[in-house]
Amino acid sequence: MSIKTKIAAAALAALAVTGTMVSTTSQAQAKPPGWVFGVGAGIATAAVVGSAIAASNDPYYYGYHRCGWVAQYNAFGQYVGRVRTCY
Repeated sequence: MSIKTKIAAAALAALAVTGTMVSTTSQAQAKPPGWVFGVGAGIATAAVVGSAIAASNDPYYYGYHRCGWVAQYNAFGQYVGRVRTCY
């Protein structure tokens, strides 16, 4: 599990616990959802979509990848084969 996934899981767990505590300690009032609900839903949607986009992209440095085949040698300096590297 990557660090981003661990942070997202911890944040989701904290949000669930907080939501549970708030819902059980407040009185039930029937009123239509206001603008606060829209803002909260927008922030949650942006967080989910942003993390999905960030997780789907490979990391890049200086705006582009340079990939190629490089010779690989063992500890004795003998040629072992090629390996694809990106930098």
